[in-house]
Amino acid sequence: MTSATTATARAAGAGGHRRSELRDFLMSRRARVSPAQAGLPDGGARRRTPGLRREEVAVLAGVGASWYQWLEQGREITVSPQVLDAVARVLRLSGTERRHLYVLAGLNPPLPDTAVDDPEYMCDGLLRLLDGWLPNPAHVMDPYWNTVAYNESAALVMGFRPEIRQNCLISFFTDPVYRSRTANWEENARNVVAQYRAASSERPGDEGFEAIIEELAEESPEFAELWARNDVEPAGLLMKEFEHPLAGTLYFEISPLRVPARPDLTILLHNPVPGTGTAERVEWLNSPEGRRGMYAVPSAS
Repeated sequence: MTSATTATARAAGAGGHRRSELRDFLMSRRARVSPAQAGLPDGGARRRTPGLRREEVAVLAGVGASWYQWLEQGREITVSPQVLDAVARVLRLSGTERRHLYVLAGLNPPLPDTAVDDPEYMCDGLLRLLDGWLPNPAHVMDPYWNTVAYNESAALVMGFRPEIRQNCLISFFTDPVYRSRTANWEENARNVVAQYRAASSERPGDEGFEAIIEELAEESPEFAELWARNDVEPAGLLMKEFEHPLAGTLYFEISPLRVPARPDLTILLHNPVPGTGTAERVEWLNSPEGRRGMYAVPSAS
């Protein structure tokens, strides 16, 4: 069996497993919703099983009975987010269950219902994790690379501060502080744009990505030119070099970590590269002496 045949067989097997999971999931969710909860008469003794019938789910969701039957059977049919949302509403799915339904149906899952820029929803434990990573930098991004939170070391090393646009891609191109501290800026710019395209391709048509791209293309001809190249590059473990005005050259390994409780967020932990002196310089930068020295550094270079 060739490698291509093996890959095809594996994909078919994975698809079959996903459709089986979809069938079991929909049946179990349908069984737990009573006709009364759905606003229907309960049917009395005529009902052999608790929960809603397939035909009732179809009517309440505004889809054809045959189509819903095929969906629950895991057949290869075309589904849309609007129809899945209607089914999720009828089956009274939670936000997590709704995302799971999208995945099983082969669609990109929606973002959690809670807004990613809601400061009241930022978990205290997540903030303690950022502070626990001190003296090394750490920050949190949403899917669009908006900076949701950062620790003091990230502010000292990379120049994060409240008055700038809180988006890593936009800051990379438009913030003079962030830009001046990024070594090999031109080379890194190509990689950053290619990685953003890869991230946006996971959510085609997402207005959040489109807004960032349109905003930055108007502000930065450099970005517009790089974006037009259509380069794509995966993220993963990153190596970054910074030229700090006080601490000198700093080398970091950056590990992006997803947050299971908030799948829309990514933590980026900056770990000093061993043998480069970065750990010692970052520790000094976070010391009282280093912080006093930062007060003398101009806010823009």
